[in-house]
Amino acid sequence: MVLAYILGLLVCFILLARIVDQFFIHSLDRISKDLKLSSDAAGATLMAVGSSAPELFVALFAIFKPGEHEAIGVGSIVGSAIFNLLVIVGASAIVRKAKLTWQPVIRDLIFYTISVSLLLLFIWDGSFSLAEAGILLAVYIIYVIAAIYWKRFLPYTDLPFDETKTEEKKKRGIIDVFDQFLGKLFPEKKYYYLVFLQSIIIIAGLSWVLVELAVLISHHFNIPEGIIALTVLAIGTSIPDLFSSMIVAKQGRGDMAVSNAIGSNIFDILVGLGLPFAIYMFIHGGKVGAGDGNLLYSTIILFSSVILLLFLLLFSKWRVGKISGIFLVLLYAIYVVREIIILYI
Repeated sequence: MVLAYILGLLVCFILLARIVDQFFIHSLDRISKDLKLSSDAAGATLMAVGSSAPELFVALFAIFKPGEHEAIGVGSIVGSAIFNLLVIVGASAIVRKAKLTWQPVIRDLIFYTISVSLLLLFIWDGSFSLAEAGILLAVYIIYVIAAIYWKRFLPYTDLPFDETKTEEKKKRGIIDVFDQFLGKLFPEKKYYYLVFLQSIIIIAGLSWVLVELAVLISHHFNIPEGIIALTVLAIGTSIPDLFSSMIVAKQGRGDMAVSNAIGSNIFDILVGLGLPFAIYMFIHGGKVGAGDGNLLYSTIILFSSVILLLFLLLFSKWRVGKISGIFLVLLYAIYVVREIIILYI
């Protein structure tokens, strides 16, 4: 049975990768052109919302699951946020060296800092109120507006990208089978709004299956669920972010890749927590617990990661390449190893 679980994980990973590659990015580009969004604004809003849907579904599942499981949703979001900053930005830099436009990066870092600050402030007393959940959602609306109109405050020009770099070699074997299956499942690409919506739904569904399979594997091998949440849960729900960012980074759109990673973190904190908490408290009233003291430590890690990224970008004069990318990925590996050691001590 455990082999079936592992095979299911692999199938989910492949399906996520192909959906993002073949359908999600294409529909995103068409919609962003309709809305006249810059590439970084599209990455910070549409791509972040779509690819962060798994984290939102996990938080919804955790908050409504019988018993006090709020920390599961919060923990998966924190783990995904750290993965986004270190691994996604790092992997995008490894794929292709890029010089970032500082104006949109500064925008995202400002709102990310605000998001983490609000999270720290609201969990200080150990619980969330309906008003606090509403504030999180309101700040995200402001962020979306800022992403769309940021050029009016700090003008900049989108960097050109080379589409020829993304041409694929002829696919063979199992990948062809998956692509043929998905081609029959999705509508024609000219209906890109429907394709975009269907992509989000399937990405969320596959991520939910991925989480469930990971939990089953943890029980089979008697591995603490904390480790599963830190690794499989956080990484699995961030796979759409990783692949979409690597794809656009390969095209030379480094701004969009970085904006997607940071924008996903902003979405996770403001909407991934704010929306489930607001829905739950609107229905049941009262407050929602914010978990134990470990969340405070995780929030500090988030602060540290964004400060590290900022100093790295300033030191490299807004350039990211293989060296900085490998450095970020290694930092995440060290973080995971440390968390595993702490859990077992």
